[in-house]
Amino acid sequence: MSKANQILEKLSGRYYVRSAVNDHGLALEIEDTKQRNLRRLPKTLSGGESFVVSLALALALAEIANNGRAIDSLFLDEGFGNLDAEALYLAMSALEGLTTQGKTVGVISHVDAVKKRIKTQIELVKKANGLSELKMVA
Repeated sequence: MSKANQILEKLSGRYYVRSAVNDHGLALEIEDTKQRNLRRLPKTLSGGESFVVSLALALALAEIANNGRAIDSLFLDEGFGNLDAEALYLAMSALEGLTTQGKTVGVISHVDAVKKRIKTQIELVKKANGLSELKMVA
């Protein structure tokens, strides 16, 4: 969990993954430093909070599986359409933070608010003959 927490520190500076014990064995709790280090169950996180924690866990697992070598690119086809405005802002801010750390992030989305925050885009345009072409939008 230390790798996930290192990544989470960079993404949010707010949350930390902690282990806990429950009736079924090992469980996870999320420590929230903006709520006086209150430990919360993952199911109590908002969409944006859950996105950031899940992203950190996924990046940590990828680095561990890659023998500690950093992952420099990431593609997401995430359910951005399910996030409210605040959660979407938090998720996009986390992704933008990854780019400032030298990571390349590709996002697949139809959500207009996501498109507005991404400067360089590749758009798939359907043509009349049934074929499609890629169009670069900057």
